[in-house]
Amino acid sequence: MSVPDERKPLTLPRLSDMQRRGEKISMLTAYDATFAAMADAAGVDCLLVGDSLGMVCQGLPSTVGVVLETMRYHTESVSRGLDRVQGKAWLIADLPFGSYQESREQALTSATVLMQAGAHMVKLEGGGWTTDTVRFLVERGIPVCAHLGLTPQTVHALGGYRVQGKGSEAAGLLRRDALALQDAGAAMLVLEMVPAALAADLTGELDRCITIGIGAGRGTDGQVLVLHDMLGINLGRMPKFVRNFMADAPGIAPALASYVRAVKDGSFPDDQLHAW
Repeated sequence: MSVPDERKPLTLPRLSDMQRRGEKISMLTAYDATFAAMADAAGVDCLLVGDSLGMVCQGLPSTVGVVLETMRYHTESVSRGLDRVQGKAWLIADLPFGSYQESREQALTSATVLMQAGAHMVKLEGGGWTTDTVRFLVERGIPVCAHLGLTPQTVHALGGYRVQGKGSEAAGLLRRDALALQDAGAAMLVLEMVPAALAADLTGELDRCITIGIGAGRGTDGQVLVLHDMLGINLGRMPKFVRNFMADAPGIAPALASYVRAVKDGSFPDDQLHAW
């Protein structure tokens, strides 16, 4: 599980430099120390302690039931795993549902908990009202990753796990939200289940914000998958945009390395699977 000596710790300036050079950024979710260390050793650039742990680890029907204390626990676990191997990955942690909606001050308190647990950046979902919260956090030295498109915390309001940004009106709103979040200081933006053409267009327009796609085609600056999905482990139905990297790998470590290579060389994802 040793990390190659030539790798340097990922920082926001280094990630931005990768974006400018056109080098694709690889991201996976991680929820524990062992998998965090393995992913880092495989060369994964960013690890996301996602509130998807509610479904993957806790067996919940959605991410809505995840609480801040659970996110703190898993963030600490992942951070320890990186510390054990002198990890180089950039660590992001989700602000869970109900931990930032009440006020900017509540968001700051919650973000502080996750940063003190080892996160380098926090992620929150949605546009519009979140813009002010993002600016408030960034002004206080907390890097923020935004999240637009399918936002799992509000899946009930969206009418289920459906593609977002289809049609000119929906695409226009998503574009306005993305630009506003960049102006507020968001350094990264996850685009989930939006048309590939729209995601690529937004990536071209956002010059100060790194785009990370999931079910959004290959035109984004990087890709993220849920760790268990890309290993072919899923309690429910596998999203069609997921590739099972264990299928042709002799073990977990080679599968993780294969994922990184596929993101870097552009062979993952397949845009044919994102012709929403």
